[in-house]
Amino acid sequence: MKLLNVGLVLKREEDIQHAEVAYDVIEERGDGATTYAILSHRWERNSEVAYEEMIGLMKMEERKRDEVRHRSGYQKIIKTCQQARKDGYEWLWIDTCCIDKRSSAELSEAINSMYQWYQGAKVCYAYLNDVEQPTFPTKYNKEMYGKSYGWPEWFMRGWTLQELIAPRQIGFFNRDWAPIGNKRHLAPVLAAITRIPCDVLRDGLTGKRLSVAQIMSWAADRKTTRVEDRAYSLMGLFEVNMPMVYGEGKKAFHRLQLEIIRTSGDQSIFAWDLWTARTGSVLADDPSDFGLYGGNIQKVKPDEFGDKLVEYIERFRLGNPQIIQLTNSWKISTNPFHRCRLARLKRRASALSQQLRTFTVSNAGIQVCLPIFPLPDSPYHFRVILACTYGIGRPVTIDLVFSGSSFDRIPSRYDYIDNTLKAYPELKTLHLTHNQDANEKRRKFTLDDKHASYHGFIWCSTYPHGSIGDTVTLSSVTNDLVLVVYANKDVRSCFAVGFGYHLGQGWVHIVCDEHLPTQEVEWAQFHRRVYGRMWHARAEHAQNMSKQQHSHLTRNTHFVKHAHLPRSIWAAKVVWGRWEEDNFNVMVDVEQCPGCCDGPWGMTTTLNDRGGLGMPGLMNTVYRPCSLNLDRWLAEVDECSGQSIEVSHDAS
Repeated sequence: MKLLNVGLVLKREEDIQHAEVAYDVIEERGDGATTYAILSHRWERNSEVAYEEMIGLMKMEERKRDEVRHRSGYQKIIKTCQQARKDGYEWLWIDTCCIDKRSSAELSEAINSMYQWYQGAKVCYAYLNDVEQPTFPTKYNKEMYGKSYGWPEWFMRGWTLQELIAPRQIGFFNRDWAPIGNKRHLAPVLAAITRIPCDVLRDGLTGKRLSVAQIMSWAADRKTTRVEDRAYSLMGLFEVNMPMVYGEGKKAFHRLQLEIIRTSGDQSIFAWDLWTARTGSVLADDPSDFGLYGGNIQKVKPDEFGDKLVEYIERFRLGNPQIIQLTNSWKISTNPFHRCRLARLKRRASALSQQLRTFTVSNAGIQVCLPIFPLPDSPYHFRVILACTYGIGRPVTIDLVFSGSSFDRIPSRYDYIDNTLKAYPELKTLHLTHNQDANEKRRKFTLDDKHASYHGFIWCSTYPHGSIGDTVTLSSVTNDLVLVVYANKDVRSCFAVGFGYHLGQGWVHIVCDEHLPTQEVEWAQFHRRVYGRMWHARAEHAQNMSKQQHSHLTRNTHFVKHAHLPRSIWAAKVVWGRWEEDNFNVMVDVEQCPGCCDGPWGMTTTLNDRGGLGMPGLMNTVYRPCSLNLDRWLAEVDECSGQSIEVSHDAS
């Protein structure tokens, strides 16, 4: 650990004109017995002083030396040294100039040790360079701190989280280096700003029963300049170490979670943003995934998990037991078999308490023992109960889909209530996917919609991805859904075609709207409304698609969805091929439909041959000539759904 010699730094500044004098202002003091102060601050772009500049200041040309000394970062070093000397400290650590960042090994050591260094300091000086008033800001002020959510920017940066928690004593200073309070007295205000409990602010993390999700939630709104620092700045809070690999991007946070899993039995690490629209890894993408609910998630002790499991089963009547109502909030089962099942499950949970806290990480996934039960919408769709609770004590659950070798995380659905959850949970050892792309499937569809324009229906918008050209790419990892909207403003009619991916199954659906939006706000509402309808029905749409089973002999089989447009003679038609044979062409067409539709929409199948339905464009793989007699001349023309062409024969 390199430390600034406070006395020599100030002495050198006083004798700055005597360039022939050499000062060893930074020394290696890693003995653990040195008393030192430490600085916490916001880095300012192009203003900080690096290690090599600090030790080589006196060797610089006068012009360069003056430029360094006039930087705000250098003045910050001098002011911190003056405060340290005033408080009786001989040694000081500042991250800008006490780490030789030219050495990757030294940088890695410093980042891995930084929490301990802040924890070992006698006092930490927190410099808030955007606070001008002589008192600590105790109220939200968007006008003054608009760029940092209404509070000084120091509270919004990633690295300052550990710098707030680790030191026992922190003194806050404003822009002019006037003291404006300390951590112990300001703990209630700091708790309101950061959502960190007062006892953690006053006494640190030691001895606290905090969940991984809680600690992650404190970092949810914070930002770092480098993506990797979102993870590296949290290592000390979780007491883990790992090498620095700048350039790896979000993989750093993935590695951090795996390190936490290897040293902790806390299942709340899986309890992130329970409604996120993503499928795949059970690991979060970013600390912000824990922001909405993580702060209220508590760990469950191993000897209490069996009771929590039974409470969950009773609350949702898993296994569909016969019950009687004793009070407004308490029910009891009258089925003795049900009571025996609960008792056996509780005993098994107690016997497997060690396994419930043990994780094994391998290429096959994260091996963990969890209570699991199937959900009704798919034989591959399951729900597991985690050993952590939310709010008033309700166990946290996550939904999974079995991908063949491991279980992928999928967005949770809470529309399964008492009457739909029939099965008892079983304690099983599962392999959970931790590689984001391990089971990803991508489908790229070629979209042929030019024929719809012949009837005045033109592409209007795509939601939520913006323009997509003539292709639509869907990923199973994101549980994707893309809307393509078409409209005919002359007849005031529109429809949306949805391309989706759910539980490993691609699907297509059409939604027609009664009214054509006319303003930008109405279009935005239409997009959200239709997107929401399709998103919530995606399981049904995917199941309907999977029912279309056909013989291998019908290799040209195509599927057709037909939707009548309200108050019109038009119908929207979507045709697609057999995706299992890599036929990813999709045609969108509009045809006349004078009241012949059976309901708002229907589905049928057709063979792309002479006996099948007409399908122009990319779908037209069979030649269907038509004969035309032009004044005793026989001509053959191909079938077309485009605009009419008048053909005449000049007798002359």
